[in-house]
Amino acid sequence: MVQMSAANLTVLDAAAIGRCVRRLAHEIVEHNPQTGDLVLVGILRRGANLALRLKSALAEITGVDVPMGTLDISLYRDDNRSGSGDPRLLAREVAFSLDGKRVVLVDDVLYTGRTVRAALDAMADLGRPESIQLAVLVDRGERELPIKADFVGKNVTAPHGQRVFVRLAETDGTDAVLMGGAK
Repeated sequence: MVQMSAANLTVLDAAAIGRCVRRLAHEIVEHNPQTGDLVLVGILRRGANLALRLKSALAEITGVDVPMGTLDISLYRDDNRSGSGDPRLLAREVAFSLDGKRVVLVDDVLYTGRTVRAALDAMADLGRPESIQLAVLVDRGERELPIKADFVGKNVTAPHGQRVFVRLAETDGTDAVLMGGAK
């Protein structure tokens, strides 16, 4: 359902987000029928929330409890020039080795590709996965880096100057994807 408010256009409501998560989970299973070496890594904050939802959906579909971790990539970003400290000391909760695993990296919005590039750098410090696949709720295009999602909930074309905001109940109190000029 798409509805217009005074400031923002609702691209996905809560029900549509739920359908996208279930569809993403089914696509992940189709591309990874052997779930024994599959792991999810969610990029903090909303990517981690989506990864938890995907973990639950994957368990419903396969009966397997897929391991999940979270990754804070803030100090790995190339546009964070004011950050200090050693990037290897970031908060991350990946309680398993990535060596030989098929990692599904999860984020909310894919835009320039810089967040994903930073996540790939951060994961390189954690081991050498067999493969890394990218799942995003929204792909809004206009990449600055040659990065493409393997699994996409919704492709959105936002007019120049417009932003795409993902709101999730865990952090924002409601589920919605909005397009507009203000949070």
